Amino acid sequence: MQASTGPTLLGFDVILIGSMLVGIAALAMIVAVYSAVTIKDPMAKRVKALNARREELKMGLVTSNAKKRQSLVRKTDTTEKIKDTLGNLKVLQDSQVEDIQQKLAWAGIRNKELAVYVLGIRAVAPIVVGGLLFILLYVLRIYPDWEMKRVFALGIGTFLAYKGPELFLKNKANKRTDAIRKGLPDALDLLVICAEAGLTVDAAFNRVAKELGRAYPELGDEFALTAIELSFLNERRKAFGNLAYRVNLESVKGVVTTMIQTEKYGTPLASALRVLSAEFRNERMMRAEEKAARLPAIMTVPLIMFILPVLFIVILGPAACSIADAFAGGAPGTK
Repeated sequence: MQASTGPTLLGFDVILIGSMLVGIAALAMIVAVYSAVTIKDPMAKRVKALNARREELKMGLVTSNAKKRQSLVRKTDTTEKIKDTLGNLKVLQDSQVEDIQQKLAWAGIRNKELAVYVLGIRAVAPIVVGGLLFILLYVLRIYPDWEMKRVFALGIGTFLAYKGPELFLKNKANKRTDAIRKGLPDALDLLVICAEAGLTVDAAFNRVAKELGRAYPELGDEFALTAIELSFLNERRKAFGNLAYRVNLESVKGVVTTMIQTEKYGTPLASALRVLSAEFRNERMMRAEEKAARLPAIMTVPLIMFILPVLFIVILGPAACSIADAFAGGAPGTK
């Protein structure tokens, strides 16, 4: 007895595919509702890291107890082994390590030892991924109809495995930079208010970090860390330099330069920050106007591909059906 099957489309069971799509939509709805009703503190993890940095600067040690020191020594030993191995393979240079450390700092990752791991993954991943793709495509021949496509698939997979870690860091750094850029004018306004109220620079940074921590967690994190370093480092110039090193934004570098000049020459901080804040607000408004001016050109492609065809079908569809019925009714019937 042959089992009955439902309607099919292009060889796929329509009822089965529809049931799967409904299940995925229900799961996505549950996740969206859970994310909307759940209250999360964006500064919770960052506060823990900032407290650790404060204790590190306060004690003048890398760690505060022997257990942490031993774990850090083991991590350093592993890092040195990986570094020696890559050095023996002639694939590790100091310039590469410094470049990856800079990208890690831009992405908000402050552990510089991870640069060696990133370089190790970038060296090993193409070999592993390329070998797996070669076995699947040429040995097992999972797609026997592919001929030249195999070469393209192997090349693209190997290239993505090599550039994957760097692309991940770049994407994360860009998102973080955009988040900091959005909140910088508001932060400078608060800094102006704090400076006019008589607060010191480190107290002003700390106050701004508390006020903007929930709205702009990345910016609040950077300002809180700068306040900690201003309180404990011997050279305040170094604390400002660390802020410019961690953020890939010319506006932040301008703020750092202003801070250093006011510390060096004793110029009024509030007036300089007020000028910078006005410039950054004008820059933000110009970026918004630029995006608005590009919108008609961006909307042209979806207008042509998705909206106009539907509009033509709605307008010309009834006329086409009427013409087809007229020709069908006027054609001589077969006897």
